[in-house]
Amino acid sequence: MKLAYTILYVDDVARSLAFYRAAFGLEQRFLHDSGDYGELDTGSTTLAFSARRLLREMGHHPQRADAQAPCFEIALTTDDVPAAMQRAVEAGAKPMQEPRQMPWGQTVAYVADPEGFLIELCTPVAPQASQA
Repeated sequence: MKLAYTILYVDDVARSLAFYRAAFGLEQRFLHDSGDYGELDTGSTTLAFSARRLLREMGHHPQRADAQAPCFEIALTTDDVPAAMQRAVEAGAKPMQEPRQMPWGQTVAYVADPEGFLIELCTPVAPQASQA
């Protein structure tokens, strides 16, 4: 198995794509003519967006995201977390946690997108040498 997609359920797919392009520099891969589904190029896993309305039409009951009580997060890696956070906030993200150095050596910050999804901005995790 291979993780192919993470799909966020949003009110306005085009608006979410525009935010992620501006805030994180991600390239748009696809936006369906209906405006109900779109994708961003994020590397090996696609970050996609689907309209909540579409899911309701399919008999599902998507919930709104809440960055204060998240059930998951998206993590985007960067070598410059403070600059990434500043760019995201300037594009409309809500700051949730300023950059912090973690005990394992990673720098981590959090923002919320306009829909309330929690986004971790972090440096890559450096693999630790096995202790024998």
